[in-house]
Amino acid sequence: MLITDPELAIAAAQAGAAVVRANYGASLTRVDKSAGDFATAADLEAERVIVDLLRSARPDDAVTGEESGSTGPSGAARRWLVDPLCGTRNYATRGLLVAVNVALRTGSGSTVAASADPFTDEVFWTGGTGAYVRRDGVDEPLTPSAGSGLVDVNLDPPFPNAPGFRAVRLLADPGFIGRFHPRVVSTTLALAWVAAGRRAAYVTDGQLRDSVHFASGIALCAAAGCTVTDLDGQPVHSGRGGLVVAADRQTHAALLALIGGQLPTVR
Repeated sequence: MLITDPELAIAAAQAGAAVVRANYGASLTRVDKSAGDFATAADLEAERVIVDLLRSARPDDAVTGEESGSTGPSGAARRWLVDPLCGTRNYATRGLLVAVNVALRTGSGSTVAASADPFTDEVFWTGGTGAYVRRDGVDEPLTPSAGSGLVDVNLDPPFPNAPGFRAVRLLADPGFIGRFHPRVVSTTLALAWVAAGRRAAYVTDGQLRDSVHFASGIALCAAAGCTVTDLDGQPVHSGRGGLVVAADRQTHAALLALIGGQLPTVR
């Protein structure tokens, strides 16, 4: 029987997560990339396994992998976006905060997505209607909650809105620290945590259209009912860029007000 797109995304993310888990703690070859970035042998192997699975199941689809680039028909209406190991620096120093992200972009956005946590054996996923976490083969709905007050702020470059906006300044803003508790995990697993109610919000700068890092998390949060916008409170990818994801509108409004204090007015 033909596997559905959501089940394919889950299977691909789980396959990549198995590779990441199996290689954890090993002495891994590093492959240097631009601007001081690097991949490990685990990134490369996980991506190969994921891409092979996707291309076998959907030979007419295109695939964009973080490490291998684009394959398949250039004009394909369907494109899989693969981040085989989000949090490579964490992983290379034996940290456990990483994710394996797989999303399907059709048209202008992604509605099918899976983010796997290799070390909790959880897969956060959506087929476009509702969002879930799968543990031991059982799916539970994701329910966003702002109760923790924990907000992840991504401090990694690039910073396209600097010097006007720098996410790092939020960490020292009296209004921010008076209401929220900042966290920096350096992996988009934090987006799945917002959808799951484990984080109140997430903030990052950047141009994120068709991003292998962010497509899965954005789709998960949107399907779970989070408030998802760019830094101006507009639809994602529509203007200045960046991303503000919050469990509820009140938290989102508070963050936009703090961010707006840095940003110049858009004319």
